[in-house]
Amino acid sequence: MSEVNRGSRVGGWTRFVTARPRLSLLAALVITALAVFAGSGVGDRMGSGGWEDPAASSTYATKALEREFPASQPNLLLLVDAGDKGVDEPAVTAEARRLTERLAAEDGVVGVGSYWQTRAPALRAEDGGEALIAARIVGTEKEAGETLERIAPEFRGTQGSLDVSVGGPVAVRHEMQAIIQEDLLRAELIALPVTLVLLVMVFGSAIAALLPLGIGIVAILGTNAVLRGITEITDVSVFAQNLTTALGLGLAVDYALFIVRRFREELAEGVEVRDAVGATLRTAGRTVLFSALTVAVSLAAMMVFPQYFLRSFAYAGIAVVLLAAAAALILLPAALMLLGHRVNSLDLRRLFGKGRKKPTPGDGTADGTADGTSGGWGRTAALVMRRAPLFAVATATGLVLLGLPFLGVKFGTADDRQLPSSAEARVVQEDIRSGFPGSPGGGLEVLGEGGATAAEYADYRDRVAALPDVLRVDGPVVSGDHAYFTVLPRGEAVDQDTQRLVRELRAEPAAFDTSVTGTAAVLVDSKDAIGDRLPLAAGIIVVVTLLLVFLLTGSVLIPIQAVALNALSLTAMFGAVVWVFQDGHLSGFLGFTPTGDIETTLPVLMFCVAFGLSMDYGVFLISRIKEEYDRSGDHERSVIFGLQRTGGLITAAAVILAVVMVAIGTSRVTNTMMLGLGIALAVVMDAMVVRSLLVPAVMKLTGRATWWAPGPLRRFHDRFGVSEGGSHPAAVAGGTDSTGGSDGAVSGAGERDKVGV
Repeated sequence: MSEVNRGSRVGGWTRFVTARPRLSLLAALVITALAVFAGSGVGDRMGSGGWEDPAASSTYATKALEREFPASQPNLLLLVDAGDKGVDEPAVTAEARRLTERLAAEDGVVGVGSYWQTRAPALRAEDGGEALIAARIVGTEKEAGETLERIAPEFRGTQGSLDVSVGGPVAVRHEMQAIIQEDLLRAELIALPVTLVLLVMVFGSAIAALLPLGIGIVAILGTNAVLRGITEITDVSVFAQNLTTALGLGLAVDYALFIVRRFREELAEGVEVRDAVGATLRTAGRTVLFSALTVAVSLAAMMVFPQYFLRSFAYAGIAVVLLAAAAALILLPAALMLLGHRVNSLDLRRLFGKGRKKPTPGDGTADGTADGTSGGWGRTAALVMRRAPLFAVATATGLVLLGLPFLGVKFGTADDRQLPSSAEARVVQEDIRSGFPGSPGGGLEVLGEGGATAAEYADYRDRVAALPDVLRVDGPVVSGDHAYFTVLPRGEAVDQDTQRLVRELRAEPAAFDTSVTGTAAVLVDSKDAIGDRLPLAAGIIVVVTLLLVFLLTGSVLIPIQAVALNALSLTAMFGAVVWVFQDGHLSGFLGFTPTGDIETTLPVLMFCVAFGLSMDYGVFLISRIKEEYDRSGDHERSVIFGLQRTGGLITAAAVILAVVMVAIGTSRVTNTMMLGLGIALAVVMDAMVVRSLLVPAVMKLTGRATWWAPGPLRRFHDRFGVSEGGSHPAAVAGGTDSTGGSDGAVSGAGERDKVGV
């Protein structure tokens, strides 16, 4: 890098962040302390649902039934075990009725009914040893959870001669929320020390290793405070806390790695500390800014979906990305200003006789190579580019083959089997599923509104009962102008036949207004909502990513390559999700129960997160290639240089993020396990396969066309784009570069520092 490019120009942003470094760090410490206070207890305010579309017909029917017929929508089940006596014994009946009356007297509990009141066969186990008391806890998710916490200890366990277990949807959600918070704490206790050890291995210096960890902690604590504020306005899923931890650590490490590495390179070249900070912000800082924007856009796309489960990840993701970037661009430079050359202090590897050789000024790199194109990653890039067609075809084919299982994906909905097998709420539901008649949880409710005669209700019931997928129709239960029917399907709760039955019920004519709810109806509406909005979300991600990468590179082809290769890098993740979590391979080893389907919102979430992280690594690599190309004009050398300088960095960042995601993936809740392990696989495949093999191969094949842009777009980039490096002579002269390209090949050459860093 030329001397003029290093330090002769100090941008306004550099002056801002380095003017008062001690004051900046003190302010950050105070703000972080306030964030700890503001974000405390955020997990207790979060919900564990959010998979339904609030504007859907099924949601409307659920709320109307809850209002008009509370007993039709029980969310609390008490499983009463009478032991050897049997549930029909007089003593058991008397004790169970007293238990039912006690439950009905509790505040916040309505619609209480039991087998001993109704003698309904569906509420009695087939062996006669168990029966159910059903009720509904009213209020929001948080209010229902608080009511459950209050009353569950009074009913759980031995009640006279009876043994009682607490279950039902509200208990499943509450237990899931508690387990997720416990697992998250354990994941943090695993991830933080392992991350620190890996950072020490990457940097050698304990001081340098602590900087990324500090940035991550600031981002996580700040995001918890933001989420705490958002819970005052809208629902937020407890699952979003996992993303906060993963991205807070992962992205902070990425950004800090890139900035600290570049700062140390500048110091190794003999640059003064302030000038090294300025050069770092103009180069690595700009890359971090663009990376953060691309990741934030990918996560923001989830805002277009109506389910608050997905929207919660947008809230958490945008907050943690922006806070990690802000900390990396404000606090980290201030810390580097104060540390200076001491950033290389405390080389712990010397304890093992493997101390790092101190770079000498003027050697050109921190890795000891003269031009940054030799070394392991440089040789790998050169080999790949010599055999570019072979590597491109083989790598792309392999990724496509890994993704083939996703063609057999089946979408379903989360249920109690997400919980570990020992969880009380799951044990209750498993007992009901295996020992009670009918299809527990699989019934559909049809709400009728507007009033009708008894004959009209009977006619509708008979026509519904004649549908081929219907086992039985119960009802109607009438109250004023409202009525409801319970339709039991022949199939399982959410299989394809039951989903088809939902659409048939909605199409069935009636003399009154009808709407359908139930597990399958919620799933159908959720799939429709995601399908309707998926093109918009994908369009936002693609268009904004194309624009940002164009502003970064001035090339038309590189943004298209980035989007296509990023999408290709996710195939292994999606294939593994189906092969492992849907089909059940490795379920014994991982300790989960396969359900034969994938929760509908999970693939959308995993795509948005993994795509953003892939772009994170892509921006790191492309920016370094572009910097060298602006300087030298040699396309092939620039690709080799870029991979040599960032290959180890990207791999280290991916391994650290994968460690964090695997720690998240140790969760006992299946969806969280799938999220953590799936994204870990995606980032590793992207860093070690796509960035190392596919990107250099494709860039070799595209050659000088890689940097081409038509005149109007070139002029747009000249005005609004970003460039940082010294121009290569051909670009300055307006002639051709060393690859034979036109003067439009490098649209931003010679106009560095358009962003004031």
